[in-house]
Amino acid sequence: VQTAISILDKFFNDNSSPETVSFYISPLFVQTQMGKAVAKETSQRYLLTQLLILYANHKFELKTNGQEAMVYLSPHPPLRQKKLNDCVSDSFYRELFMSPCLSGWDDGQSKHAYMHLCHEVLSRSQLNATAKLREAGIMPRKLVFLPTLSNTSLANNGTHLSLGSLKLTQLLSDHESGFTRVHEKFIGDLVIKVIEHFLPLFVGTYTAAPYRLNFSDFHPEKVLGFLPHELDYTHLRMLWACWKQKARLKILGRSFTPFGLKSLDSAISSVFRLRGDFVPDFRLIDYFVSLMSTNRSPALDGRLGNWDRLKSDLLSLGVFDPRLTPYFLCRLRECSLAGFSGFEGRYYSLFHSINDDLRHAANLQTLITALAFKLVLEGRWRHGDIPDDPPTESERRQIFFGSAIGLSSFYVHENTRNVFLKSIIQRTTGTRYSRRYSGHIKVYHSHFRKALLQVLLNEGADVIDMLGLQDTIQDLTERVADKENRSTARKLKSAILKKLGADNVFQVRAEEFNCEAENYYRTDLMRHHMREALHFLSEDVLVLSKDTDVCDGMRANTALKFAGVEDPVSFVESESPALVHNESSFGDVVAFIRLTLLTIHRNANRAEYLLKRGNN
Repeated sequence: VQTAISILDKFFNDNSSPETVSFYISPLFVQTQMGKAVAKETSQRYLLTQLLILYANHKFELKTNGQEAMVYLSPHPPLRQKKLNDCVSDSFYRELFMSPCLSGWDDGQSKHAYMHLCHEVLSRSQLNATAKLREAGIMPRKLVFLPTLSNTSLANNGTHLSLGSLKLTQLLSDHESGFTRVHEKFIGDLVIKVIEHFLPLFVGTYTAAPYRLNFSDFHPEKVLGFLPHELDYTHLRMLWACWKQKARLKILGRSFTPFGLKSLDSAISSVFRLRGDFVPDFRLIDYFVSLMSTNRSPALDGRLGNWDRLKSDLLSLGVFDPRLTPYFLCRLRECSLAGFSGFEGRYYSLFHSINDDLRHAANLQTLITALAFKLVLEGRWRHGDIPDDPPTESERRQIFFGSAIGLSSFYVHENTRNVFLKSIIQRTTGTRYSRRYSGHIKVYHSHFRKALLQVLLNEGADVIDMLGLQDTIQDLTERVADKENRSTARKLKSAILKKLGADNVFQVRAEEFNCEAENYYRTDLMRHHMREALHFLSEDVLVLSKDTDVCDGMRANTALKFAGVEDPVSFVESESPALVHNESSFGDVVAFIRLTLLTIHRNANRAEYLLKRGNN
C-alpha cells in the first residue's frame, strides 16, 4: 500500500500526452549491471501503466460499452490529429487538446495555462521561422504555405534520461568543500559542449522516429520545422541543399519544391517520379529540441544566469518565452534547482527494445558524460576551444540534425574555431575539400561516427574498464559498422514494411507508411515491450520467492502470497501470453498488479540501500 501511494504522483499529463517519471532512482553501479537497472525500472513502469489501463477497462466497463483505453509508445502525434490541426485555428486546437483535467498536478489551472502558453509560443515561433528562411535564401518565392498557425509539435513524445552524480551533489552540499554552483555551472556547460559532439552516435542508432514524406510535404516552411531557430543561416542552407539532393527534388536538373496545390503537386510528383523521402528520426526535426545562442547571450559559456539572458533575447525575437523551460539537447541539472547535480539527455525518441536499446543507450550516455568530465578536469579542453558564438554552435549541431534526417554528409569550415571538432575531423577518414562550398571540408556521417567511436576507445579506455562497459562498446561497434541492419531506425522501418508487405519504403505512399507505423506502435511494438517487461517481472518474482529478506515486516516469500496466487513464478510464466494479447481475466490483472507492486517495492528499497552505500 505504501509503495502504491508513493508512486501516485509519478503519473501525470504534460501538454497533450500522458507522462510518467521514474518510481525510484536507478543506481548505475557495476553490481546493478549499469544500464540494465534503468531498463528494468522503465519496463516496470511501463508494465504497471498497462496493467492499470487494463484494470480501468474492466472496472469501469469500458470494453462492455464499446470503448477501450490504450497506452503505447509513439514518437509522433496521430495522423488524424495532424490533419485536424491543419483545418482549425491555433486557439481552437488548444481548446480541443489542452485539457484542464490534469492528473498529477495540485494546481491544474496553472498547468492548463502553461500548456496554452507552450502551444501559443511554439505556434508563433514557427511563423517567425519563415522570415529566417526568406533571409537565408531558402524561400525565393513569395508564396508561403502555412494553412494554419497551429502545430502539433508538443504531442511529439520522447524519453528524457537524467544522470546524477553522488560526488558532485555531496561537494555542493558541503559548504567547506570550496565547490560552489559557480564551479558547477562553469564545468557543466563545458561538459555539455563536449557531449554534444557525440550525440550523432545515438540518433537512429539507439532511438528513432521513422517518417515518410511525400513530394507535396517538402514546403521548407513546414518540413524544416524549428531548424531556422536552431541552426545558423550557413548551415541551414547547407542542410536544406543536402536534404533536397537526398530526396531527389529535381526536375530536368533543376531543384524543385511543391507549390501547395494538392492536385498540381500530385500530378508533378506522378509525371516526374518525385517520391519524397524517408526520415529516420523526424521527431527531432518537427520538435523544438534546442535553443540557439544569440551573439549577445551564449547558452553554454559557463556563466550563471546565461539561460535567463538567452530566453530574454529570444523573447524580443519572437522565438521563445522566458516562462518556458529551456530546450536543450543536453541540459545541466543544477543542484540548487533539481536537488542533485547531473545532466539530462533529451534526444531520445522511440526505443525498439527497452532491454537492448535503452540499456546500451544509458550506458553510452554515462560513458560519454564521464569521458567529457575526464577531458575537462585534465585541462585538455577549455571553453575557448569550443567557442560560444552561434555559427560555431550551429556547426556541431548540424551534424546531429543531419543524422536525424539521414543525410550522407555534412560540411565543416577548414578554419573552424571549434578545436575539439577539428580534432575529431582529423581522425575521420574519407574527408575531402568541397567543390560546392569553398573553404569547407566534406565529411561523411558514417565515417564521422567511426571517428567518434575511436575517440571513445582511445581516450576513454580507462573509463570503459572502470564502468565495465565492454559489452556496450561491442554493441556500439557493431551498430556503427552496420547501421543499415543493426540500428533501431532500421529495425522499426523493417517491422513497419513487413506489416505493409513491402520491401522498400518508396513502394508505398507516405500516408500508408505513417498510418501503418501508428498501427505497429500500438499493437506489435506494444506487445514486444510488454514481453520484455514481463521477462523482468518473472526474474524478480523468482528472486523474491527465494529471498529471505524482510519485506514490510514479513519475509518476501510470505508477501508474495498476497498476490492471491498459489505459485507466483508459474503464474507469471503461464499467464503472460494472455496478458500480452489483452485476454486476461480481471482477477489475473489484479494479481499481476500486486506482483508488480511487490517487485517495485523490493527494487526501490534495494536501490535506496545501494545509493546510500555508494554515497558513503
